[in-house]
Amino acid sequence: MPAALPLRHFLLALAVVAVWGSNFVVIKVALGHLPPLLFATLRFSLALVPAIFFLPRPTVSWGNLALYGILIGVGQFGLLYIAMNGHVSPGIASLVIQVQVFFTIGLSMRLAGERVHIFQWLALLLATSGIAVIVLHTDGTTTIPGLALVLVAALSWAGGNITAKQGMPANMLSYVVWSSAFAVPPLFALSLTLEGWDAILAGVRHADAATWAAVAWQAWGNTLFGYAAWGWLLARHPAATITPMALLVPVFGMSAAALWLAETLPAWKLAAAALVMGGLAVNLLWPRLRSMLLARARRP
Repeated sequence: MPAALPLRHFLLALAVVAVWGSNFVVIKVALGHLPPLLFATLRFSLALVPAIFFLPRPTVSWGNLALYGILIGVGQFGLLYIAMNGHVSPGIASLVIQVQVFFTIGLSMRLAGERVHIFQWLALLLATSGIAVIVLHTDGTTTIPGLALVLVAALSWAGGNITAKQGMPANMLSYVVWSSAFAVPPLFALSLTLEGWDAILAGVRHADAATWAAVAWQAWGNTLFGYAAWGWLLARHPAATITPMALLVPVFGMSAAALWLAETLPAWKLAAAALVMGGLAVNLLWPRLRSMLLARARRP
């Protein structure tokens, strides 16, 4: 734990990544009764109301809000929920979705015309090797189409990151809540078109207390608490101190899936996780390590 991070702040960051990681098991619970696009609609509806009545509209354009809402609501979570509805296991989903880091870097480089550094190529190679291991071991719980959907979801997440960066909202929680207004209509329209009214009614009718708790957890725990707490921490500490904590999301995701859903952790899955997380670690930690080494070398 970095010395600059007080214990209670460290525990808060740990709570956030624990919520984000175990969230993939929660998704699986809700998908037991709700069609995926309806589930996404309910999740963003509950994130929107009543919070929108208590948070001021962020000082960004309506177009920026709409783009972020569609990319995150439809692109990221809509596709992720479809993938997790029998096409990819929660543990693998929690790992593969993290390649959004590399998609974000790629999009940033493309838009800014910057070059990719050697350490970033190494990080990408490690993460890609991990994805390749997963592809070679697809089975009934994880399929190629499922992995493809998660990768597109990760790309959408990266697009959302770039959109938020361009908008530069002062309050990320308010930004997420207000952008949800643009996620709900297309998600519901897609649910109505692709899943059908009968499936929607059946899903709502058969949903039990655990299902509704999962929807609430997605909206309030994952979205409102997660973004509020993470934004609060980033406002008080350097990003280099906080962001490496996100490396623990797949750890919590795979552990929760193994504990609550009895998802197996064979050697190949652990190897894939090590490669992907190794890539993420190189990308996040190498610049900081290099700066520390250079600072020490300059000391008399």
